[in-house]
Amino acid sequence: MLRLRQIENVLARKGKHMRRIATYVMGIVAVAGLWSCGRFDGGGSGGDGTAVPAEGERVAPLAKLPLGLDEFEFKIPADNPLTGAKGAAKVELGRHLYFDKRLSRDNTVSCASCHDPSKGWSNAAAVATGVDGQQGGRSSPTIINRVFSEAQFWDGRAASLEAQALGPIANPIEMDLKIEDAVERLTAIAGYKPLFTSAYGDDAVTPDRMAKAIASFERTVVSGNSPYDKFQAGDKSAMSALAQRGMAIFLDNNKGRCSICHAGSNFTDEKYHNIGVGGDNLATFATGHAGRGAVTKNPAEIGAYKTPTLRNIADTAPYMHDGSEATLQATVEFYAKGGHPNTPNLDKEMRKLDLTDQDKKDLVEFMKALSGDVTQVVAPTPVQ
Repeated sequence: MLRLRQIENVLARKGKHMRRIATYVMGIVAVAGLWSCGRFDGGGSGGDGTAVPAEGERVAPLAKLPLGLDEFEFKIPADNPLTGAKGAAKVELGRHLYFDKRLSRDNTVSCASCHDPSKGWSNAAAVATGVDGQQGGRSSPTIINRVFSEAQFWDGRAASLEAQALGPIANPIEMDLKIEDAVERLTAIAGYKPLFTSAYGDDAVTPDRMAKAIASFERTVVSGNSPYDKFQAGDKSAMSALAQRGMAIFLDNNKGRCSICHAGSNFTDEKYHNIGVGGDNLATFATGHAGRGAVTKNPAEIGAYKTPTLRNIADTAPYMHDGSEATLQATVEFYAKGGHPNTPNLDKEMRKLDLTDQDKKDLVEFMKALSGDVTQVVAPTPVQ
């Protein structure tokens, strides 16, 4: 049923996508030599001995997506293509930048500190922790399947991964390093010169090049081939009976109502909804949970946050934008009661659900079945 909806959505958009497909295929097709079987070992022209992708060839693992993902949904800007040797080199440069703690003021925090591959590309904590142990007010969203997403952050304030990439570096409670200082640091590191040259033709370090490289790397972190995907492909033994019952509840708009927002191959509508998180304290709701409203300045969007992907959701606890729900079970309970019903601007789709305890357990089992094969990334040795 869900797959049928995905096909219908693709067909509905086919005219638009066919006009753009040449750009996507040429603008996203390049790190195959650096990636093999989903593992990125890096180094030169293929750390695993395979060839660097040819001009116009999509980078791996995007060249051959895991089962269940849809290339029609790629969101890659035309000025930052992921094809050929240059695309492969950008991903390799981005991998180094992503893990480099020297991009923080005191050399203690990197992108991977809050978006850790070993923790579902999140951080297994309610909120992010930056330099000097400072804590932010939001949970760290997973990096997984960002190639299918345009606007970034829980409130969508960054229009793209490129626009998002440098924000944490400059944020005083995250990495707290001025971008001009980051450029100066990287310029002084000899080992970065060949990486920038391979990616861009010369060794000049600029904010734009840094952002594009980090975004390129992040777009290669994908997850698919989950038990759910195998089930949809015909392997009826791939999901347990509990998970199958949970899927039926998930898709039923009169019962679980989950797929109203968690839709498509990436299980998100990429929109913003106020589900009532923080609504138990109305005195601080508008300031502490402004969400999308703080970006658009629209009072009706106060409390609205972006729908997260459910891919590998079992690996990214705790949940909600503030990390307020510790487990999937607790999250289902929150939805079952309709959130906090007195929350201002509560989304019209939020309501109390008629779910038994077994229904709730089945939903959790279905969400666990969305965990698939994630791109395996090796943290590089810092270049000197």
